[in-house]
Amino acid sequence: MARNAQGEFIWYELLTSDVKAAAAFYGSLLGWSCQAVDTTAPDGYHLFRVDDREVGGLMQLPTGSDCPAAEPGWIGYIGVDDVDATARALLADGASQLVPPTDIPGVGRFAVIADPQGAVFTIMRGAMEERSRAFSPGDLGHCQWNELATSDLEAALAFYSRHFGWSKADRMPICEDGIYQILEKDGCTFGAIMNILAQDQRPAWGFYFAVEDIDAALARATAGGGRLLHEPSEIPGGEFILHGLDPQGARFALVGPRKQV
Repeated sequence: MARNAQGEFIWYELLTSDVKAAAAFYGSLLGWSCQAVDTTAPDGYHLFRVDDREVGGLMQLPTGSDCPAAEPGWIGYIGVDDVDATARALLADGASQLVPPTDIPGVGRFAVIADPQGAVFTIMRGAMEERSRAFSPGDLGHCQWNELATSDLEAALAFYSRHFGWSKADRMPICEDGIYQILEKDGCTFGAIMNILAQDQRPAWGFYFAVEDIDAALARATAGGGRLLHEPSEIPGGEFILHGLDPQGARFALVGPRKQV
């Protein structure tokens, strides 16, 4: 299969304060296996897998440097055709560069960017002509949805649309003053943008991973030391979502059916 088109999400990465503990938590929660692939980095770079399919990465949160993430959290990678050219265009459009274009031998070239409202993401061109399946709607354990909470929905929508070819799909009210703007690319929906609802929340991307039973997943999350941020809530289509914090404080989100009566 050909590589992903510019503007598609291709990877998800967890930066954490405790690699071993995070691997155990997500292994129990989502059935992920975890394998070290780079032992030269502090605590190594690890790959999360479902069966033989890679769904994300795991690494130690750097300290004592200009780290783009000051606390544990997930970051999404957006595929681009040319990292340097895209980075220049993003910066000229009000974004900030947290990590300049950098090569990872045998893996690809990447840069870490904060959009004009402050939400962080990574752009990357992989070294191989191969399609990523990390974002795979319908497959358990894979990311199903990419959601941006921002301080300015319309400005963020225009910014990402200019650079990644995203367009508007359905637009739904979610509260008295809130709008949930569904995003699509090449006719396929993949995520949404919404304005921040909580005053203490910073602009950030969030990612929903699929589970087979939302209540069973909730029980695993709390048993593993995670903290629930809200009870499972139903979404259009009959599935349920929940948000939580893993034991190291990284925010995660799950989506799946409710099988218990």
